[in-house]
Amino acid sequence: MLSDQQLLRYSRQIMLPEVDIDGQQAWLDSRVLVIGLGGLGSPAAIYLASAGVGHLVLVDDDAVDLTNLQRQIVHTTERVGQPKVESARETLKALNPDIRIETLARRLEGEELAEQVAAADLVLDCSDNFTTRFALNRACVAAKTPLVSGAAIRFDGQISVFDPRIDGAPCYQCLYREGEDEQLSCSQSGVFAPLVGIIGAMQAAEGLKLLAGVGEPLVGRLLLLDGKRMEWRMLKLRRDPACPVCAAKVERDNGK
Repeated sequence: MLSDQQLLRYSRQIMLPEVDIDGQQAWLDSRVLVIGLGGLGSPAAIYLASAGVGHLVLVDDDAVDLTNLQRQIVHTTERVGQPKVESARETLKALNPDIRIETLARRLEGEELAEQVAAADLVLDCSDNFTTRFALNRACVAAKTPLVSGAAIRFDGQISVFDPRIDGAPCYQCLYREGEDEQLSCSQSGVFAPLVGIIGAMQAAEGLKLLAGVGEPLVGRLLLLDGKRMEWRMLKLRRDPACPVCAAKVERDNGK
């Protein structure tokens, strides 16, 4: 049951018929794993917290740097040098003190990554490197945990949802192959600050939709944003029958 304070705090979204009390309760009962508290993870975590997601697990092994503050809005100048997960916790707790926030100031790998993904209702990939993205995708496919994936560099952004609970849905590795992609980072290539805000906010939106069963998620679709022209393109994604992750798992599950 929602308290009177919760009914008041979340009233503007509860009045949406697609959300209502049941949707808000679903968010309060959810555990979401956020990987990366940088440009994408900052707005994503802020919107998840403000919407009332009851349990956030924040993961990042980095510390706040002065160069982050141009775009990583969950951090402040006073927190330069502080672990990003602790800086983010301070901001989110000030915004919504009623939610539970767990922080892991290290890179998740192997069994620990698998355990955290399996415990989550949803994973947001807000990381900035392909090694993490591929590992996270494998863990999500194995645990059948939905994954909201975003990326942004220079003036270009993209977002998609990969939901292994849906038969025939593609995974991240159906889109990219390990070793085929150029290793780009904001520190090397630069990034337009509002771009990460747009993509990160959309990751939160897609995550909230999935948790409450609202609308149609971006499963099987990839949205690409050209920030200079402010134009969106949509590409349809299909499962790669030769994918070494999701297709191989189906074969193993079928005993082939």
